Amino acid sequence: MPHPPLPSTQSAVLAIEATAARRGREVSTSHDIGRDRTFAGLVGADGAGVDELAAIPHEALVEIAGPPEVTVRLFVHDEALVTVDGVAFDVPRDSVPAFLNSLWTGLTHLRQRVFPPSCTMIVTVPGEPSYREPVTALTLTPWLAGRIR
Repeated sequence: MPHPPLPSTQSAVLAIEATAARRGREVSTSHDIGRDRTFAGLVGADGAGVDELAAIPHEALVEIAGPPEVTVRLFVHDEALVTVDGVAFDVPRDSVPAFLNSLWTGLTHLRQRVFPPSCTMIVTVPGEPSYREPVTALTLTPWLAGRIR
């Protein structure tokens, strides 16, 4: 099932805030809009009529109250880093609302193996491959421990 496209950082922030509001979660958002030193020479350098406002990078950090505590860092080029109780996932920007929905509807679990010893957090998003990240004993929170299979 394809997700609706989120063409800009602002549209992704609004979709994340709406998803969190449906779950009764409190959201705090900070925006980072502007040019940094590495970007400054790229805008209008060729004089080809590039729209400077469209070329200004826009990143955002969305913090969602928990449990679990979730932060979503949205980058310029359709990238997002979703951190769930200290476990970071690289998620495409269009898939972030579906990822959060799966997280809050119980489609998340930890798979623990005895030999070789390992623990992996798995978030199942319908219609997509599962997202998997290793979890260490140091990052195991009570919320994460409650999802061990």
